[in-house]
Amino acid sequence: MSNFSYTASSSFSSSMSSSNGQTRSYSQITHSDPSGTKVHRTIQEPGEARRVERVEYDANGRRIGSEDGRGRIEDVTDKEDAEREKTEEEKKEKKEKKYLANMEDEYAKREGGA
Repeated sequence: MSNFSYTASSSFSSSMSSSNGQTRSYSQITHSDPSGTKVHRTIQEPGEARRVERVEYDANGRRIGSEDGRGRIEDVTDKEDAEREKTEEEKKEKKEKKYLANMEDEYAKREGGA
């Protein structure tokens, strides 16, 4: 007989406040399981349309995606990969510039010494 264990938790919080006839509301649902955590928020400020936000974290707590109230989805892993590629590209460019500068110096030495 095999043993299987699975742990998950969910929470819900909500608040509403009113001032000068203006109402502000906020709610949040959080669900966590071994694969990570998902957060769903609903926010409505006075005079504004309701906004829905979703954020997702992996099991290590790294943000892996989000969606704001305008329907835009952002995959944070894509940003991290792009940043890493940009850094690697910058390192390559620096090495290439240094190599070209060294080659120019070498040619200048040869021309001056001939």
